[in-house]
Amino acid sequence: MLNKLLPDHLIKGQTAEQQAYDYLLSQGLTPICRNFRCKLGELDLIMNDKGTLVIIEVRFRKNETYGGALESITAKKQGRIIRTTQYYLMTHTVDSPIRFDVIAISPQQGLNWVQNAFQCTM
Repeated sequence: MLNKLLPDHLIKGQTAEQQAYDYLLSQGLTPICRNFRCKLGELDLIMNDKGTLVIIEVRFRKNETYGGALESITAKKQGRIIRTTQYYLMTHTVDSPIRFDVIAISPQQGLNWVQNAFQCTM
């Protein structure tokens, strides 16, 4: 349930994340963790896709005036996701391949799931 005391943009973000989560479940992924946080950053969704650990960044844009949801995953943002994933791997036992996906959501483009959106050698 969404918190009615949150600002509108945070409620929209939570709604987009729930939409992405539900979509991925319908595609056969199994949940591991939601909103993993540490001092390095946050991982929106961590799921398993047929033996692959999938780190999913969910991005919502209400319009594309300043670039779309996919374009908002900058090299700096990718680096933060990778560093946070490295911390996650240090604190959890994982013995599987890892993939970084992005779910971009906008009213104009709908939901766009980009598998293997970026790479990292760990």
